[in-house]
This record gives sequence, structure tokens and C-alpha cells, in this order.
Amino acid sequence: MNIPPVPERPTLRVGVVGSGRVGAVLGAALRGAGHEVVAVSAVSEASRDRAELLLPGVPVVPVPEVVSSAQLVVLAVPDDALTDLVAGLHATGAWRPGQLVVHTSGRHGLAPFAPVADEVLAMAIHPAMTFTGTSLDLTRLHECCFGITAPEEMRPVAETLVVEIGGEPVWVPEESRGRYHAALAHGSNHLVTLVAQAMEILRTAGIDPADRVLRPLLQASLDNALASGDAALTGPVARGDAGTVATHLDELADLPQDIRPAYRAQARATALRAARAGRLRADVAETILTILDEETR
Repeated sequence: MNIPPVPERPTLRVGVVGSGRVGAVLGAALRGAGHEVVAVSAVSEASRDRAELLLPGVPVVPVPEVVSSAQLVVLAVPDDALTDLVAGLHATGAWRPGQLVVHTSGRHGLAPFAPVADEVLAMAIHPAMTFTGTSLDLTRLHECCFGITAPEEMRPVAETLVVEIGGEPVWVPEESRGRYHAALAHGSNHLVTLVAQAMEILRTAGIDPADRVLRPLLQASLDNALASGDAALTGPVARGDAGTVATHLDELADLPQDIRPAYRAQARATALRAARAGRLRADVAETILTILDEETR
């Protein structure tokens, strides 16, 4: 009995516009999934080095040549540059009818593709991860969610691309794109600032290695917060220790000017959330908020 061969998965010719931390890594991931990365653009010396490291043998060419050589174009450029890039390539006739185009911006959905909506098959696929621009990121992709916004008929294509590189597709409606991105930026970028400030405070107290002191505490706090939300709150604000909060503010008075306002803002947010969750009595929350407000006058 003759068994027909299983059809092979289609292999796409991929072009990557932008060899920043995201573009080079996603290009390498797509290559690892069996697609052919045929061209990449790079401007700075760092991006050229990144392309050479993660995409060895792939020609570095101008953006129009990347677009013309690819079936799937990955636009990994800064948020503010995306709309002008798409429009500029449209003005020069660079896009080909039926071409697959993906951008990696978290902020944008399909709006940047408005000028070429009738020409290309557009998708927004944003990796919800912070990138180092090294091969380390390729492993992290296997635990990474990707925020997808696409026309309904393109949804299976977008989801397949994500699954192929080991990620998990998460659907983001067009109208929710800005709030989705704000949540990720608030959680990730501001976490970096918070941790860096905490390490700086410890070092000014003569305590080192600061990272060793903080790591177990921060890892446990992150795990607890992800599992339990506001129920994971601990510390002086959640306990209603107004005197301790006042002492902290005094201790931070002579440190760099970003630190005490950040502590105040986070303590205020913590008090409001603890009160709303019923973990802090209203009168105690008001006392803490009054102390925090006095520090701003």
C-alpha cells in the first residue's frame, strides 16, 4: 500500500528590517524554525555586529532591498518610526501585492498599515519580553507570550509563526493595543528602575552585594504578586506602620532626586490599593496618605 508523503511545511523567504535587539533575535528564531532569512538591514555598528553574530551569512542591505527580496517582512523598528517607514516604502512602490508583513511594536496594531491595507497581508506580533540581543533570548522565547493583532483571516498565520518559534499567541484587540503596551511597560521598565533604586539605597548604606541581598526577596515578591495580586502585599504600608513610612522618607532625603519621589508615589499607590482591597482600614490609609502628601509640599 502506497502512503502519500506528508506535505512539508511552507518555508518563507524572510527579510528583517532592523537588527536591533528584537529584530536580530526574531530573525534567528525564524531561521531556527526552518525559514530562510535572505536579507537584513542594519545601520549602526552594534546592529551590524548583532546581525553577524545571530544571522551569520545573511546579507546586510538597504531597507528597500530587504523588502524586495522577502515573502515575509519583519519590521523591528522603534514605535515612533513605524508609521513613517510603512508610508515611505509605499510611496516608493516597495511593497508587493500579497506580501506578508509583520511589525513587532507593542504600542501599534494595524493602523500603521493603513496606506497599504489593500496591498500587503499585515500582522502585529509583539513579543512580551525584554531582549538582550544575544542568543540567550532564543531560549527565553520558549516561555514568551506574543501579543497578536491581525485581520481575522490572518490570525492562523500569525499564530503559526509564533508557535513555530516556541512562543504562545495571545490575541490583543486593535482598540486595546495602547493599554496592553502600557501594562507591559509599567510592569517591566518601571521594575528595572525600582530594582536599580533599591540596590543604590543599599549601597549607600554600605551593604554589598546589593543584588545578593535583594534577589531572594524580589523573586519571592514577584512570584507572590503574579499568583495573588494585591493579596501578596506586605511591608509597612500594608501593615499601617505610618511611623516607619515617615522614617523611610527621612532616610531617603539626601539620596539622588529620583529616589524619594518614586518611593512616595509607590507608597501612595500601595496604600490606595491596600485600602481598596480591604487590607488596610480607611483611617489608617488616610494617615499614611497624609504623611506622604506632606512630603510633597
